[in-house]
Amino acid sequence: MIYCLAHHIISPLGDGSRANWEAVQTGRSGLRFYTSRFADVEPFCASLFDEPQLFVPLCIHSAEQAISETQIDAASTETVFILSTTKGDNLDLISPAKQIVQHFGNPNEPIVVSNACTSGVCAQITAKRLLEAGVYRHAVVIGCDIQTRFIVSGFQAFKALSPEPCLPFSPDRKGLNLGEAAATIIYSNQLSAVNLHPVWALVAGSIHNDANHISAPSRTGEGAYRCLQDVLQGVQPENIELVGVHGTATPYNDAMEQVAIERAGLAHATISALKPYFGHTMGAAGVLETIICMLTAKKQFIKMLSGFGGVNAAIRLKCE
Repeated sequence: MIYCLAHHIISPLGDGSRANWEAVQTGRSGLRFYTSRFADVEPFCASLFDEPQLFVPLCIHSAEQAISETQIDAASTETVFILSTTKGDNLDLISPAKQIVQHFGNPNEPIVVSNACTSGVCAQITAKRLLEAGVYRHAVVIGCDIQTRFIVSGFQAFKALSPEPCLPFSPDRKGLNLGEAAATIIYSNQLSAVNLHPVWALVAGSIHNDANHISAPSRTGEGAYRCLQDVLQGVQPENIELVGVHGTATPYNDAMEQVAIERAGLAHATISALKPYFGHTMGAAGVLETIICMLTAKKQFIKMLSGFGGVNAAIRLKCE
């Protein structure tokens, strides 16, 4: 297993993991109604920074804050940087990752994970595999996406956006809200490097594709269910206290997740659906929402995400 050394979130709700967690605890949402943020785009509800942000500086800021809380050497060959993003910097995925590692003086080739909305969880699974194989000792996992005219108009074309704050799992749900953020988790295969308390370990991860549809999930939640089955190996479902769901508030995604959770025997668990606070932060979602779950759960939780193309991913973390 691998261990969390530090984490950081910057979003419209605040700068720092604790600030964002406290905003959620008090019920404060970053969702606002925008009428003229982008040219030729219909008004929409989203969680956006007050001032437009640049992708690379936002990633670097989050990573710097997390790294500052550890003793790791960001320039070491034993440290790998993994970037989770769906759109990168104006659809450029590779150049931003290289700029990030160059900023930290890291000699390793950065890894970019871009697997639709599951990217943030898949990036953590990638870190787990590399660290447990001994390829690296530390992994800096950064998730980030910034909303653009291209993205917003694309989701509007899908008729997927809600004109008001989203309502995950509500019978009155009308769709999702977009959001932007950067979040970083630093993992290590060295328990002795951990200064963070409590100590959270990433103990299991799984990725499945249900091969159902380019933009619609399996109605039976098959891919998500198989991910949950995998990460539950060796643990009884009743020992899972919290399930962090994708919770987009779109009709089919929420229904699919509910089916998968019930099939996996997790109907008893508390459900964490964070899109009403942060919006759908895309490549940042899996990283950001894992951090919020770490600050909320006491013993053990599961984080699951699904995305376009039928992709599904889940991870299980437990407190050591």
